Amino acid sequence: MRVFSEKLVFDYSTPKTLLIKLSGDWHISAGLFSENEVTSELSSHPDIVQINFSISPDLKWDSGLIAFLLKLIRECGHKNIQVAREGLPKEAQKLLGLALKVHEKNTSPPKVCESFFEEAVERFLQIGKNFGLTLDFLGDITVSFGRLITGRSYFRWDNFFVLMKRCGVDTLLLVSLINLLVGMILAFVGSIQLKMLGAQIYNADIVAIAMVRVLSAVMTGIIVTGRIGASFAAELGMMQANEEIDALKTLGVSPVDFLVIPRVLVLVLMMPILTVYADFMGVLGGFIISTVMLHLNPVEYMNHTQEAVKLSYVWIGLIHSFVFGVIIAVAGCLYGIECERNAAGVGKATTSAVVSAITGIVIATAIITFICQVLGV
Repeated sequence: MRVFSEKLVFDYSTPKTLLIKLSGDWHISAGLFSENEVTSELSSHPDIVQINFSISPDLKWDSGLIAFLLKLIRECGHKNIQVAREGLPKEAQKLLGLALKVHEKNTSPPKVCESFFEEAVERFLQIGKNFGLTLDFLGDITVSFGRLITGRSYFRWDNFFVLMKRCGVDTLLLVSLINLLVGMILAFVGSIQLKMLGAQIYNADIVAIAMVRVLSAVMTGIIVTGRIGASFAAELGMMQANEEIDALKTLGVSPVDFLVIPRVLVLVLMMPILTVYADFMGVLGGFIISTVMLHLNPVEYMNHTQEAVKLSYVWIGLIHSFVFGVIIAVAGCLYGIECERNAAGVGKATTSAVVSAITGIVIATAIITFICQVLGV
């Protein structure tokens, strides 16, 4: 037996086993005890394969003892020495078990190098899995809409109007600013080329057609994605992490009925309205630049704008906005509900929702533009 300090006593009475007797004050306020002294003791006795503990009645401890034991267990793990925790206080055993589980969870296994072909196949399979998950989610939304129409869904109108205010009124300022500036930029860029031909008045046609047909919808969609789509993913992600969605399922309430359908309806209704408002702001931006800085006649500018904008262009812009509303709502709600149950998962879900929605907006714009080109619209 060797008395190392008033807190530690080493007992070698059992072959190949070290018994550590703990006593005294192990509070963190008394100072942390270093595990290096124990590991150096183990180095002088290489035949030790197991460590046991015993405690004295006067032992006083808190997290200081847990920190010491946790470091000691990790060091012994490197030396292939087994640490038996049965002799420790039961509360300390529970805390050590929790701490070691967290350590094992945060310690990721070494990454295995994959070939380019294996990685490409894995990415392709992941895309297929996400596509199938999206189709399943769209199916759930369709079924839920059927329940809403027949009056069998849990739909809160007060929550619906709150969401409407968030997606509409609270977004107007940002939509106004961005689309006004985009209209100004278009007027500047167009005037550089048209000035060479002495046809600056056709700035009105460029700004009006570009904004009404596609740009207002795209810019509004990107703004709503960053502001509303991200918030949908974060809200539902936190509900998933806090097990609130599981609670709804336990109560027999469909999360799609209660959480997803109001958000989808709000964006489907508000996106066309915001897009029409963005059309006016974009045309206004081009009007300000063309009349104030390029000195074009205001009346003639407005006449050209009216002649350039056809009703079909307005409908094309509204179709864009309707599709974008569905994409943003589905992306935000899908990644929120499928979120991992931790804080990192919520952040990842929010980022994925924004990236997926913006990618979907670009792809949908290309598809709709191609269809309009084929139809000659």
